[in-house]
Amino acid sequence: MNDYILSCCSTADVTEEKLRAMDVHYICNQYTLDGVPYADDLGKTMPYSEFYDRIRQGQTGVTSLINTADYADYFTPFLEAGKDVLHVTLSSGLSSTYQSALAAAELLKEKFPERKLLIVDSRGASSGYGLQMETLSKMRAEGRTIDELFDWALKNRLRIHHLFCSTTLTYYVRGGRISPAAGKIGNLFNICPVMRMDHPGHLAVYSRVRTKKRALRALVDQMAELADDGEQYSGRCFISHSDCLEDALEVKRQVEERFRHIDGEIEVYMIGTTIGCHAGPGTVAVYFFGKER
Repeated sequence: MNDYILSCCSTADVTEEKLRAMDVHYICNQYTLDGVPYADDLGKTMPYSEFYDRIRQGQTGVTSLINTADYADYFTPFLEAGKDVLHVTLSSGLSSTYQSALAAAELLKEKFPERKLLIVDSRGASSGYGLQMETLSKMRAEGRTIDELFDWALKNRLRIHHLFCSTTLTYYVRGGRISPAAGKIGNLFNICPVMRMDHPGHLAVYSRVRTKKRALRALVDQMAELADDGEQYSGRCFISHSDCLEDALEVKRQVEERFRHIDGEIEVYMIGTTIGCHAGPGTVAVYFFGKER
């Protein structure tokens, strides 16, 4: 029986049309800009272009986690309808959202003892998390059970690589991802750190490259090192960006040129508002399957 709900948070950073096509439900994260609250609802309330323009103008974005009560309210209608639920959260290395979802599942277990409500820590973020959801959706369409998806997600989440770089370090410093001293030196000398998502799902600086052009090329070079079968990689690939489409398309061009066996079209998405509050404009990321990180 495969009639169950597959669910994620809006921080999976794909479009609503993509989620609808995959039959994946989602719950919205929340953020504020200069103290005014907004829902991270895939650009419906605030278009991404407006959001990044306001960040560039100096408005401060602050994120908040999805709390236990919000999750309980979100899950309850599915359970009342007699559906089991597999929900995948934003990485616990970046947010306490996973703990909130687990607490909600524990509360609802008493009310709905006959239902399954399974929670997975994606150990990922943005469209890398979205790539995980696409894979799970395809597996469900193939007839896999909710338990099979749960087991696969736990065993394979660290095989989804997140490589990214940014043209400005200001927002990473503000969010505590890079030290103020490193950020100052990086901005002064035009150094672009190339970053990864590590084993626990934190952001980690992997290398430091002079100039944006070299940093974008470094993403593709590292993909060749880490992807399944190297340059013969035949899996899926997503790219995301925080309002720097030209850079994202350049990375896409290089990936297409170097990896001739990619499965289908490389999909390019905007980094959403929750992740964007911490990344700021100018970040490009590439996601793919490879050796366990």
